[in-house]
Amino acid sequence: MNRRDELAANLAEVRARVDRACAAAGRDSAEVALLAVTKTFPAQDVALLSELGLTEFAENRDQEAGPKVAEFAALRPGAPARWHMVGGLQRNKARTVVRWADQVDSVDSERLADALAKAATAPLDVLVQVSIDGDPKRGGHPLPDLPRLAEYVTRKDELVLRGVMTVAPLGMSPRQAFDALHSAVTRLRADHPTATVISAGMSGDLEDAIACGSTCVRVGTALLGGRRLASP
Repeated sequence: MNRRDELAANLAEVRARVDRACAAAGRDSAEVALLAVTKTFPAQDVALLSELGLTEFAENRDQEAGPKVAEFAALRPGAPARWHMVGGLQRNKARTVVRWADQVDSVDSERLADALAKAATAPLDVLVQVSIDGDPKRGGHPLPDLPRLAEYVTRKDELVLRGVMTVAPLGMSPRQAFDALHSAVTRLRADHPTATVISAGMSGDLEDAIACGSTCVRVGTALLGGRRLASP
């Protein structure tokens, strides 16, 4: 099986999983976006996924993403693509990240919001990364403090708050974690109507996330296979 056929088969299975999960939750599958996590994979794979109809791609390392975005643009000139930064981000990388990222999904502090606002040359879509259990090792802003950080972000003219992102913590069931996030976001939307995105769920737990209202699942392994180096 060639790489394009392999990716097509994987994509069909992921879409079927999303469809089944939405049906079980009584939701329309059109409500759930598929974000392809292409970290460690080459631009050629992104080009193939683009041919298969995907338009949303995610990277977690600035030094890998910048060249890959440029290579993809050269491989598929004019192809629609939105690039997300989903990894932990140091403030000193803000200026280079905004050169390639259409959306930063990992804003977890006021200081990072400040850095991105200062670096942005056009309105930048952002998500607040939330920590459900407060473990600083896994990144994210503590869930109880979400309203305060969200309010801070919305005061930055250069940033547009689109919602929240989280990773299910270790030691807690994904369903419990995602349910807690959904409750918090429901309250958040009352004050911030642009915050419609709940980015939750990955290859191993997307069904639980969809059951709890996720509007975006981030899929890497189930779509692209085991991680490999982007270049030799």
